[in-house]
Amino acid sequence: MKKKFFLVILSVIMTYNIQAQQKVKSMKEIPKTKTNIPDNMEVATLGSGCFWCIEAIYQDLVGVKDVKSGYSGGHIDNPTYRQVTSGTTGHAEVIQFFFDPKVISFEEILEVFWSTHDPTTLNRQGADVGPQYRSAIFYHSDKQREVAEFYKSKLDGSGSFDSKIVTEITPFSNFYVAEDYHQNYFNDNGMQPYCQMVIRPKVEKFKKVFADKLKK
Repeated sequence: MKKKFFLVILSVIMTYNIQAQQKVKSMKEIPKTKTNIPDNMEVATLGSGCFWCIEAIYQDLVGVKDVKSGYSGGHIDNPTYRQVTSGTTGHAEVIQFFFDPKVISFEEILEVFWSTHDPTTLNRQGADVGPQYRSAIFYHSDKQREVAEFYKSKLDGSGSFDSKIVTEITPFSNFYVAEDYHQNYFNDNGMQPYCQMVIRPKVEKFKKVFADKLKK
């Protein structure tokens, strides 16, 4: 009996070690990219659904510059939009931008982040469904991780949302700028039905709630 129990425990330990090694190997296999951050600036990489929507919001946020739509967190280099929307590459649609911490803090950026999408729906924002539309914070420093985890926990405990927040908080690994036609999308295509029906209401609500944080 003791021998059988020992063999079961040994099997569990071996299985755990194998899974841990596979996880480490998987993390190592994720492509890495570098971000050149301008002096006196910091960088943020956020996903909260279709990047057309969130790009339009953060472009108007004070202290923010060079907002780019792109793909983060996946396991292949230089993915195309078609590949990402298949939901098989592991990437999330995100924006990446630089911000001046003397003008706007990462805490304030996350306030906008959690106020402008539903962080309780897994792999979905409205009619956009798939892992590429997941709620995600790809942190660039321990400080960003601590801030994100603190406010996620605080929001969960406050009852601000009816369901538990499922936002992924994970270390930044890679960012690939999306195709040119995805950049500045709302400003260039504002009269298209998707922009009128989905993006514009989000932007208008954001501007009302965060009027004090808008660029002049």
